[in-house]
Amino acid sequence: MYYVYVLKSDKDKKCYIGHTRNLKKRFYEHNSGKVSSTKPRRPLVLVYYEAYKSLADAREREVRLKLKSKAYAQLYKRIQNSIDEK
Repeated sequence: MYYVYVLKSDKDKKCYIGHTRNLKKRFYEHNSGKVSSTKPRRPLVLVYYEAYKSLADAREREVRLKLKSKAYAQLYKRIQNSIDEK
C-alpha cells in the first residue's frame, strides 16, 4: 500500500502533505529531523492519511492536494477540526 498523508506542525500550525509506502517509518523520519523540509517545523502530528494500491494514484493525489485546488479545499473541510486543534 501507498499512503498520502497530512502532517501538522505544532510549531507553526501549518500542514505538510506527502506520500510514502511506509507511513510509520516516514512519520518517524519527519519527527526525528531526517526530512529537511519539515526539520525546523517539528514536532509534527499526523492528522490524516489515505491508502492506495498504486504508487501512481498516491502521487497524483498528493500533487492535486499540493496545488491547493478544489481537492485540497474539500479535504480541508473534512479534517478542519483536526487541523485547527490547539
